[in-house]
Amino acid sequence: MSRRAALAGFGAFAASGVLAACGSNTGRGSSGDLTVWFHEYGEKGTGTALRRYASGFPGGGVSTLTFPGDYDQKVASALIGDSGPDVFEFANGPTIDMITAGQVADLTDLLGDARSDFNPALLDRMTYRGKVYGIPQVMDVQVLVYRKSMLQKAGVRPPRTVDELVSAAEELNQGTTKGLFLGNNGGADVLGGVLLWSSGHDYLTPDRKPGFVNEDVASGLRTMRKLFTSGNLLLGAPQDWSDPGAFIAGLTAMQWTGLWALPAITEALGDDVGVRAFPAIGTNGGDSVPFGAYGSAVSTKGDLAKAKKFVQWLWVERSDLQLDWAQGYGLHVPARRSLVPQANKLSTGVYNEASKLVYSVGRPQTPLLWTPRSSTAYRDALDRVIRGGADPMTELRGVADVVERELDRFPA
Repeated sequence: MSRRAALAGFGAFAASGVLAACGSNTGRGSSGDLTVWFHEYGEKGTGTALRRYASGFPGGGVSTLTFPGDYDQKVASALIGDSGPDVFEFANGPTIDMITAGQVADLTDLLGDARSDFNPALLDRMTYRGKVYGIPQVMDVQVLVYRKSMLQKAGVRPPRTVDELVSAAEELNQGTTKGLFLGNNGGADVLGGVLLWSSGHDYLTPDRKPGFVNEDVASGLRTMRKLFTSGNLLLGAPQDWSDPGAFIAGLTAMQWTGLWALPAITEALGDDVGVRAFPAIGTNGGDSVPFGAYGSAVSTKGDLAKAKKFVQWLWVERSDLQLDWAQGYGLHVPARRSLVPQANKLSTGVYNEASKLVYSVGRPQTPLLWTPRSSTAYRDALDRVIRGGADPMTELRGVADVVERELDRFPA
């Protein structure tokens, strides 16, 4: 699986494949080299690129290690011991628990004048009490894709509201083609954020309280339940929502997926493809898309000075390498504003439309204080509502109880 796996759904991620590493050790060795950890990327050429970047570091002595399997758990375990990485990437930056436990270093001083160039919402996601703990590497954005010809034939316009989305799915459900694909769980494990933002709400309020126990959100969930039981959704596809196979094969007229899927889609379907954000829910909401990014973090147990210098060199100073990483291996949005116009693969057509959504209606996937326990509670609640038919407000209140207990662990 590619880097998108870490930036899907609620931030939980997995990786698979063959171990590719410079050296055979799995942590700090006796060579004195700086050890930098990455998860196992699926895009062709990523391992070679990472090694090339490391070999160009002026300070020398950098080894890159990439890991398949449960990378996030491996990192969390390694940070507790003494054999972990000096530098590591983590989906959407290090967790709040890593920060409050003192496991990761303050990187604020690495940004300098470049700070204003980074996507502000994304940088804020990696900031706690005014200190930056992760340097964004690259962004992935999720979008709704649709077959223009199928919509035109059915007399359907690209949906601007969730009600129009439901109606369009019904009109487009013809023969062997389903109207919409939101993943094999009907969107329960991937649409958590947009169901809040598109209804005009959020995970947390500015004063750090649950922001989702609201009738607008509940109404959106009822609509998703209606859609799930309508027979107009594609369910049980050979690949899940992040893979464009079902869309390319004509099994669905519309699909929720991501920017990373567009090269394969346009290669197969040409310009018969449109993109848009998740549409508004109710009168208080608006379009929205989630975006996420790996953030480079520094362990406080390693060679702190050299580790920080490497992160600064690669993710702040070397904009050419940042641009290469964004579009040389798959397709992704640079984390810095100034590099987006230079990304020639994002300059035209649906690529350009999708990348612009990051700054127009994009939101970081989850806030920093949204812990794994909160994430699991919310995901399970959505599943019970969308697939099981549970009462939305009852489920949302139950999630709020979990979230409040989690927030109590991090005093303001």
